[in-house]
Amino acid sequence: MTDSIVLFLISYIANVFSAFAGGGAGLLQLPVLIFLGLPFSVALATHKLATVALGIGATTRHFREGTLKWRFSLLILASGLPGVVLGAIIIVHVPDRPAELALGVLTIALGIYSIANKNLGQIEVEKNTSGGYWLLGGLILFFIGMLNGSLTSGTGLFVTLWLVRWFGLDYKTAVAYTLVLVGLFWNGSGALTLGLQTPIKWDWIPILLLASVLGGYTGAHFAIAAGNKWIKRVYETITLLVGLKLLIG
Repeated sequence: MTDSIVLFLISYIANVFSAFAGGGAGLLQLPVLIFLGLPFSVALATHKLATVALGIGATTRHFREGTLKWRFSLLILASGLPGVVLGAIIIVHVPDRPAELALGVLTIALGIYSIANKNLGQIEVEKNTSGGYWLLGGLILFFIGMLNGSLTSGTGLFVTLWLVRWFGLDYKTAVAYTLVLVGLFWNGSGALTLGLQTPIKWDWIPILLLASVLGGYTGAHFAIAAGNKWIKRVYETITLLVGLKLLIG
């Protein structure tokens, strides 16, 4: 009972902040799964499955706002899903620590970049939405998808900043795309691919799913109400914390 309460509370808090900032649920949730006795691969597969519910909770809230455009959504799905599946296939055969260190450095760099650009993502000015720029944007999403399928946490933060920086979205809109498309579809594909290769701790899934749905809805609600300035600040904080966590191990 104590483990279940701890698992629910930490997962709920992690998903609230993840839904607010556009990524980073694994910062708290994955280490707790490992601390409670799961091997890394089992914890990763279980975590990936649980984060699908984060996408469900956030989708419920964001669809009420009508912020997602189908053309842009299809680009994120078509570019990212193949990368997610490929990354999930590769990770079970590759030592994860060197990749985590590299990802930690890159994640901290994202936070520093956002801090240094004070007006980044405050106003939506769509750009690079046609021709070669559109394809290049999709190619980068493919590589981010590979990271999402193969590593533990923080890759949603990459998607959020890429949508802001390359396509000119504001933070609120970028977070909506990340939570719905990455949280629901990318993580769902990664969870399925990992689940076919390694066990999932099924008796913990109901607790994690409930915490993820509630946390995702709550965080998405706060993000919609707060505005771009607060989302940017929380994004930068979560990014730095996730990066440090990846470096420390």
